[in-house]
Amino acid sequence: MRVLVVDDEARFAEGIRRGLVAEGFSVDVAENGIDGLWRAREVRYDAILLDVMMPGLGGFDVCRTLREEENWTPILVLTALDGSSDQVEGLDTGADDYVVKPVEFPVLVARLRALVRRGRPERPTVLTVGTLVVDPASREVRRGRTPITLTSREFAVLAFLARRAGTVMSKLDILGGVWDDDFEGDPNIVEVYIAHLRAKIDRPFGVDTVVTVRGAGYRLVADV
Repeated sequence: MRVLVVDDEARFAEGIRRGLVAEGFSVDVAENGIDGLWRAREVRYDAILLDVMMPGLGGFDVCRTLREEENWTPILVLTALDGSSDQVEGLDTGADDYVVKPVEFPVLVARLRALVRRGRPERPTVLTVGTLVVDPASREVRRGRTPITLTSREFAVLAFLARRAGTVMSKLDILGGVWDDDFEGDPNIVEVYIAHLRAKIDRPFGVDTVVTVRGAGYRLVADV
């Protein structure tokens, strides 16, 4: 079983590497989130042990990026952050398990083996924002039990916002996340698709979940 350890604490990472090798794992180590993300994209691992607090690119961002790219390698977050909100954030970004440091090594190995046995999930997590439900696997959208039909591009814009619900995303953020890098059209195309979404997911239901933040961009919020 091949495992990637991503942790900027070199001594800790090396200790984990040696221990896992002794248990029969093949182990690669990345000392920061940027290198970890690159390795996870280039190599098919059976699991990833991922630290959270790293310079440059944090573990939650690495996890979120991999899931957005539909990389479903099992991820075990291994961190000193032990708050309930931290655990919720880690799991919500797509991690499969969350272990707080310090942890006894036999326990860590057992959790890792259990993660590998479960294997890669076959589908992404359904995104829920208030009564709005977005299913990236089936590409279905519904408000409560009412299905909503979207075009492929409308769905892509909505899924992008739903994965970052509550966070303000600029036009350039949305363009970069939904359109190709070679797109050279008018950035105001984003406004067109935001208007389409509002006409389909908000207006018929008397809610306002796609919110304009003047001078900054857009964010998706739960309907009250």
